[in-house]
Amino acid sequence: MEGNGIQHRTVRANGINIHLAEKGEGPIILFLHGFPEFWYSWLHQLHAFASLGYRAVAPDLRGYGDSDAPADVDSYTCFHVVGDLIGVLDAIGVDKVFVVGHDWGAMIAWYLCLFRPDRVKALVNLCVGFSPKSAANKPPIETLRTFYGDEYYMSRFQGCKT
Repeated sequence: MEGNGIQHRTVRANGINIHLAEKGEGPIILFLHGFPEFWYSWLHQLHAFASLGYRAVAPDLRGYGDSDAPADVDSYTCFHVVGDLIGVLDAIGVDKVFVVGHDWGAMIAWYLCLFRPDRVKALVNLCVGFSPKSAANKPPIETLRTFYGDEYYMSRFQGCKT
């Protein structure tokens, strides 16, 4: 990946190391990848938005790519991953960002907006719509199982806890 103009660095955020891929100068757009991807899924968007005067930043989320992967499965809640993103924003010295999320990254982007709206300028999500709490008060994973079955990847990985 030499010579593509993407800068790579690692920042300390929320007690772990987070890898960032960045390009450009200007207002920051934070790109959040899906499952089982990493920053590289946003390669073309990093180039495109940098050419339009933005600083495009794509982290490897917790457990992906060159970011740390804590061994404890309980270290992967939405609170942990949102905490990582807040740590990234603090590390790169920005108060508010535009956020673009895809798949798993879209789920995390929704949580970022819900938990820390003070840090988000705007949100664009791909492939995952907002799902407000259901009237039946079902946990999200139960709702996903109802719609998609036990083989849906988010349902399936719930059994990984040992």
